Amino acid sequence: MSVPSKARILLFDLDGTLTDSKAGIVRCLRFAVERLGLPCPPDDVLTTFIGPPLRGTLSTLLATSDVALIDEALLLYRSEFSARGLFENQVYEGVPEMLGAARDAADAAFVVTAKLTISARRIVSHFGIAKHFSGVYGMDDGHADKAELLAHVLAVEHVEPAAAVMIGDRASDIAAAQANGTGSIGVLWGYGSERELIDAGPDALCRTPAELSTRLAAWRH
Repeated sequence: MSVPSKARILLFDLDGTLTDSKAGIVRCLRFAVERLGLPCPPDDVLTTFIGPPLRGTLSTLLATSDVALIDEALLLYRSEFSARGLFENQVYEGVPEMLGAARDAADAAFVVTAKLTISARRIVSHFGIAKHFSGVYGMDDGHADKAELLAHVLAVEHVEPAAAVMIGDRASDIAAAQANGTGSIGVLWGYGSERELIDAGPDALCRTPAELSTRLAAWRH
């Protein structure tokens, strides 16, 4: 597997790719579900929901398609996450160095995440990695899924799909890339399993941030 050689715009997922946000997301999911008086699965199950859009996750956890109930859970989650949960988080070891390599290898890098834009911006700023990105894009209510969000980013930033690569830890990141004609790299230090990523069919897989750094550095040679 190889990434298209013309890829010069890097599109990074956030949760499970740049930061280990498990503690905050899991706690806030549990907070929302239990505040509604409903049973909540154990933490290891909640972890498997990190990455995909939150509305769909809550629909599954609540076992409902009731829009009003999902909206109530979403409000509970976002309130708790905004107050405390987004800081229950840490940048993965090796990621700052990898982002430095990315800055040298690419013309620009962007964050493309299922989080709300305002939360994503607070996170990259708080953890000191905002300087590596030309922009941060979250999945606000106008986007149904990661593929729609990625299409929006490509259009707004006037990026040719062949010049871009999406980097993420879940199948939804790879599917978004494929839907928009960009390259894709799956990373194995996040929340998606190796099987999930292989089945999604990325152009490349990297096991560590250092491996990704090496791959990115090779693009300029």
